[in-house]
Amino acid sequence: MLRINELKLPIDLADTLIHQDDQIKSALLKRLEIPVNDLIGFTIFKRGVDARKSHLILYVYNLDVEVKNEAKILAKFKKDPHIKPAPDTSYHFVAKAEHAPKLRPIVVGFGPAGIFAALILAQSGLNPIVLERGKEVRKRTKDTWALWRKNILNPESNVQFGEGGAGTFSDGKLYSQIKDPKHYGRKVIHEFVKAGAPPEIQYVSHPHIGTFRLVGMVEEMRNTIKSLGGEIRFESRVDDIHIDNKQVQGVSLQTGEFIATNHLILAVGHSARDTFEMVYKKGIYVEAKPFSIGFRIEHPQGLIDRARYGKSYSEDILTKLGAADYRLVHHAKNGRSVYSFCMCPGGTVVAAASEPNRVVTNGMSQYSRNERNANAGIVVGITPEVDYPEHPLAGMEFQRKLESHAFVLGGGNYNAPGQLIGDFLANKPSTIFGEVMPSYTPGVTLTNLDTALPEFAITAMREAIPAFAKQVQGFDLADGVLTGVETRTSAPIRIKRDDDTMESINTKGLYPCGEGAGYAGGILSAGVDGIKVAEAVALSIVKL
Repeated sequence: MLRINELKLPIDLADTLIHQDDQIKSALLKRLEIPVNDLIGFTIFKRGVDARKSHLILYVYNLDVEVKNEAKILAKFKKDPHIKPAPDTSYHFVAKAEHAPKLRPIVVGFGPAGIFAALILAQSGLNPIVLERGKEVRKRTKDTWALWRKNILNPESNVQFGEGGAGTFSDGKLYSQIKDPKHYGRKVIHEFVKAGAPPEIQYVSHPHIGTFRLVGMVEEMRNTIKSLGGEIRFESRVDDIHIDNKQVQGVSLQTGEFIATNHLILAVGHSARDTFEMVYKKGIYVEAKPFSIGFRIEHPQGLIDRARYGKSYSEDILTKLGAADYRLVHHAKNGRSVYSFCMCPGGTVVAAASEPNRVVTNGMSQYSRNERNANAGIVVGITPEVDYPEHPLAGMEFQRKLESHAFVLGGGNYNAPGQLIGDFLANKPSTIFGEVMPSYTPGVTLTNLDTALPEFAITAMREAIPAFAKQVQGFDLADGVLTGVETRTSAPIRIKRDDDTMESINTKGLYPCGEGAGYAGGILSAGVDGIKVAEAVALSIVKL
């Protein structure tokens, strides 16, 4: 099998959302310089969009191709970096248990990392027990809507806690910049498709699913794990980890129940602050790590579409392309980096608080991405060495301080503070909305965001937004809206682990995993980390 990269075809020749097989086939024959009878077949591995020239937008295909005389073609194109043997991207289990262990492995948390850790363990015959502090996904959805519509927060069931993790109420993005030499990301994608995700996520360059589809998929994956011998318990918060002679012995739940285990995967997500405190008090090694803080920014989606795709394309072409996105970075004069984070085309800004009397924002899109606004986090990087050097958990307190102040600026009742972009740049309070109406619910209280973040962050963002407008025309739209605060970009701590065994560096049998442990950022990378950690657990158990 050959992998042919960078095969480009004009988008206006595509009949629907993709070129027809005969169009791709014709381009392949020309590219490989072979007769039609030598081409046995092909599949699309990845498809991206090249919109650098607004007058000629291209689909860029990476294809897995089966041909006659493969060795001859490889020899002919041996200097061509875009024609190579196709790698093996199939998943291979590292261990299979003949019998489930007496002490079953426990997975704490049922977000992407926990789901894939439990799935791999179940597929390996190890009958994991999953302990999730929140509710199953449909009950959790009702609690989340209670905050958005009725200003009622359930600290144990919200955007951050519950089946599916924080990614359930986001854009459902399935792409990452992590190194993935073993192609675990393909395993994640394939399992999502099996669970009901649209098949095109297997090849589009920036796949996403959306919240409504994720709900059904998460339920299907839960059922798969249970059918393979796994047990999943909701509303089961772990309040203590029992350790003897630096070896995990089990956990205690909030009910007082003790469950014994020697293999504990901790996949609690980036907002489980009470768990971080417990872990630190137990003497498990924790260190502060960098994260980012900022605001959500909203523009009309049409403005972003025109800026990225140009103004000359028909509605039919724009429909094929879908809502445009962006990725922006600016290095400010004060030494801070400002960048776009979790960009949600055609989406909404959502309330993402998990603690009372604090305001947190995040972004979400449905699969259709057809809401009126585009939104993204515009965030500034911060580091423990410079900004919170006092204590391993100081970054967590840094977050809490900003979120509490945002609650006050918003007027209470979980309204978020907001400001028009033009007023933010001019440092004057906003008093009335313009062209862009914010999508955040419960509601946005207009104010001056000057005190919502540290001075260095405000200064860097005021410099960055006009700079971003040079890349995305209209990004500094005066009527665009900023909503605060975005503080949960990633975990503020890392539960450090051994690179080989994947165990905590000072606690045997404890396997820090995913975003909450500081080893992932997003659905795909968290799922990949869950697979890696589950493999380490499987190898440890099968060797016993």
